[in-house]
Amino acid sequence: MIPFLLRRVVQSIPTLLLASVLIFFVIQLAPGDFLTPARLNPGISEQQLANLSQNFGLDRPVWQQYLLWMGNMLRGDFGLSFQYTQPVLDVIWPRIVNSVWLVLLYIVLFYAIAIPVGVFGAVKQNSVGDKAVNVVLYFLLGFPSFFLSLIVIYGILLLRNKTNIDIPLNGMTSDNFDSLNAVQKVLDVLKHLIIPALVLAVTDAAGLTRVIRGQMLEVMHADYIRTARAKGVSERTAIWKHTFRNAIVPIVAGIGGLLPAAVSGAGFAEVVFAYPGITPMLLTAINTSDLYLIAGFTVIVTILLIVGNALSDILLAVVDPRIKVG
Repeated sequence: MIPFLLRRVVQSIPTLLLASVLIFFVIQLAPGDFLTPARLNPGISEQQLANLSQNFGLDRPVWQQYLLWMGNMLRGDFGLSFQYTQPVLDVIWPRIVNSVWLVLLYIVLFYAIAIPVGVFGAVKQNSVGDKAVNVVLYFLLGFPSFFLSLIVIYGILLLRNKTNIDIPLNGMTSDNFDSLNAVQKVLDVLKHLIIPALVLAVTDAAGLTRVIRGQMLEVMHADYIRTARAKGVSERTAIWKHTFRNAIVPIVAGIGGLLPAAVSGAGFAEVVFAYPGITPMLLTAINTSDLYLIAGFTVIVTILLIVGNALSDILLAVVDPRIKVG
């Protein structure tokens, strides 16, 4: 295990260097920079523009900006956000924490829906229930999460008007959040998280359910499953201990993407539900060409992706004894 982890660390160094180069210079390919809107403002003098350009380091060649940024990043400094004039980590960390809470709840609901439904579809193949589930899944596969979010919001608004049930649809907390006790604060946050997390889970579970169903059907007809049943193994044990454990191997291989996904936010669902996650901030950063905020966050996600892939390999060895790590 230790040699495997050390080898992964060594392999990650050139990967991170190449990723940082691509990230930094691709962002620079976009026309203009953070001061472009200021240059169009007649109320800002050339001297002021020159001072701002010098303060932000935009008056230097691109390669010098990269080397300065890379040197600072090796010391744990991801640069200064142009828009907020604060260190990048100080700006993005609160938003990352908000996104992590939403994504963690989404992941729990995602697997809680996808795994039982996928197993049900394999065990009850071509039954009325399986066909009904397939129809719903195919329907959901054609819906982007943000579009389904809009439909859900519309439906909840209609429900509000008819029943006066207070179902929060935006933000992360209520207006009286500061006056609540600890338990009430947790419940208030969960009340705001449940709708967007459930919408994302239902939409994304459609794809994974099909994968689980296909993998289960393939494994269920294997010789060792028939042998296990012939030896008197219960149907429950044959399905969950033998069939599902082997069918889940391809799914475990994709777990490495969950770690960067946890900090990458819930995509446009955060925008639709006005959730204070990382996605709205990144969209604003892209619009304002906030170079170091975009680059710093992308490097963090790249690091987490490398760590997540290593964890996937370790989990694969745990799930499937035939796989040896190292």
